[in-house]
Amino acid sequence: MPFTVRIRQWDQPIEVAEGTTILDAAIDAGVPYPFGCQSGNCGACKSYLYSGEVEMSPYSDFALTDEEKSQNQILACRAVPWSDCEVAWLDDDDIVVHPRRIMACKITSIDDMTHDIKRVRLSIEKGGPFTFSAGQYASVTFAGQAARDYSMANRPDEKMLEFHIRRMPGGKTSEYVATALKVGDAVKVEGPLGTSHLRDNHRGPIIAIAGGSGLAPIKSIVETALAKGLKQHIYLYFGARDERDLYLTDEFNALAAKHANFKYIPVLSQPTGETTRRTGFVHEAALADFDDLDGCKAYLAGPPVMVEAATTKLKTRGVRSFDIHADAFYTTAETAALQGKTGTSR
Repeated sequence: MPFTVRIRQWDQPIEVAEGTTILDAAIDAGVPYPFGCQSGNCGACKSYLYSGEVEMSPYSDFALTDEEKSQNQILACRAVPWSDCEVAWLDDDDIVVHPRRIMACKITSIDDMTHDIKRVRLSIEKGGPFTFSAGQYASVTFAGQAARDYSMANRPDEKMLEFHIRRMPGGKTSEYVATALKVGDAVKVEGPLGTSHLRDNHRGPIIAIAGGSGLAPIKSIVETALAKGLKQHIYLYFGARDERDLYLTDEFNALAAKHANFKYIPVLSQPTGETTRRTGFVHEAALADFDDLDGCKAYLAGPPVMVEAATTKLKTRGVRSFDIHADAFYTTAETAALQGKTGTSR
């Protein structure tokens, strides 16, 4: 039997069929519920459960910590009601909602950025116009491949879409991109998705930390902030294993030379030879440069272990939870591994 769920930011209660998540029912009812991955990884649909009982399907500890769970927070994308409920998504006045588009696109260029990262640029042929906020991502489907989520690396005001796709061991889609994708190929793009985007109204310093191809959304955020003339200090820490894993270094150095409020710091975690660059874990390099980060916005993107460690460390330096906007790049294998976990919030 269906349950009734009241959402505090929505006038009408919704019905949620047995076995259906609150988020799925809300989307079907036309509720503008914030969401991202829909798989319990990102935390974009984090909500308060004010009354009732829900069962939580498997999710990432990064998306919902034990402390947050103890405060009656849930993930709407994983929460299946066991009774009538009352919920509210976490308020964020700076979240922007863009129209969801399904677009037919065409590959215009493919470039080697590193030994294992391709820059893929696409033109929008049908289904536009496409608006998004810097830092968001889209679901991308190449011919004969499963849909995968990739962050836009271009600024929202640029017409050409840009994605950075890393070749992952055992990754069928990334292997296809690395070996078979061609200029002129048709691609379906659906989005935008995600709430880890640039907050235009914030006037405090910005700390951006990227690892690997996590540079894509961070590039969009930093370039957009500078293009909009934001005056606060902006620090970009880019972590890579070795020199060959760095990319766009000349471009970011040029931006730093042009904008006095921007600083670019590459960090190598496993350099194979002598280097003049910073070394170690990228989040530790960033934290070593500041004693107090209260009032800062932090934008994080890349491997989950880096994002989670950076989130924990940033909080110890005064960055509030709602000022940390993180996009952890889970592989399909890592997402599948979550299926071994269970949880219930009541």
